[in-house]
Amino acid sequence: MSQPSTVSHDAQSLSAQSVALVTVLLFVDSLHFIFARLLLPHVGPPLSVLYVMGVATVEVGIYAALTRRLRWAYFRQHWKLFSAIGFCIAVSTVVNYEAISFIDAGTASMLGKTTLIFGLGFGILWLGDRLSRLQVIGSVIAIGGLVVITFQPGDFLRLGAVMIIGSTFLYALHAALSKRYTQEMDLVNFFFFRLLFTTMVLLVIVAGSGQLGLPPTPTAWLLLILAGTVDVTISRALYYTALRRLNMSIFSIMLTAGPVVAVLWSLLLFDTFPTPQQLIGGVGVLGGVALVTAAPLLEKRLR
Repeated sequence: MSQPSTVSHDAQSLSAQSVALVTVLLFVDSLHFIFARLLLPHVGPPLSVLYVMGVATVEVGIYAALTRRLRWAYFRQHWKLFSAIGFCIAVSTVVNYEAISFIDAGTASMLGKTTLIFGLGFGILWLGDRLSRLQVIGSVIAIGGLVVITFQPGDFLRLGAVMIIGSTFLYALHAALSKRYTQEMDLVNFFFFRLLFTTMVLLVIVAGSGQLGLPPTPTAWLLLILAGTVDVTISRALYYTALRRLNMSIFSIMLTAGPVVAVLWSLLLFDTFPTPQQLIGGVGVLGGVALVTAAPLLEKRLR
């Protein structure tokens, strides 16, 4: 198991490849609550989450088997860790899908970025991440923009909003566990067993709640396969690749741009547009992210 270490100034520099990786991740990651909303009329949570995770598990498992990279020794050696990670992801995702019944997808996506606050806490206090002065300033600006977007009268205290904020803590915890203990694991095997254990936890939840019922309709299956492929297989593969390349604090800060992308998806699919308050917050988020990203280069030139 890898130990936390202080990230050097050079290690925090973001390459063009890393920026491109996170940009693509933001594009697909912003679809999470969109898929939850699209699936709601067809398959209710947590059953829809079980199918979505199951689809992704099969896809990644087939890839691992075909490339001859699947190692069942990971199951035996790390089952406790994967059980903890799987529990965090399963409960977090089910809560997200349940919350979308009470709150719109755009606001849900904005609230979901409260994971930044938890991610920064885990990254700095537990994983030993360090931020430069300009990155701290950028972080404060980004968090300020997030607060402007998120904590609006009537939204924060709604049941759906509270559920999402709780789910973000669990997801940030899973990210911290992954960053802390899985850095040396083969990414394909880590991803497969992360999905497998998540699906197993979901199966227990669904079976225990007595929600195993009739199979989905053909239309529902198309949505489930699309959600599993895009929102889990592709999105999470990009997520863990970026998580390994960046320290957790900077990674969390860059993901604050997600609500801006989600607003564009909501405008395209649901014909909704952000309020002036949301626009101001979005500008703050993007400004803070830009400063964090450019800070190493700016500080180098100032020396």
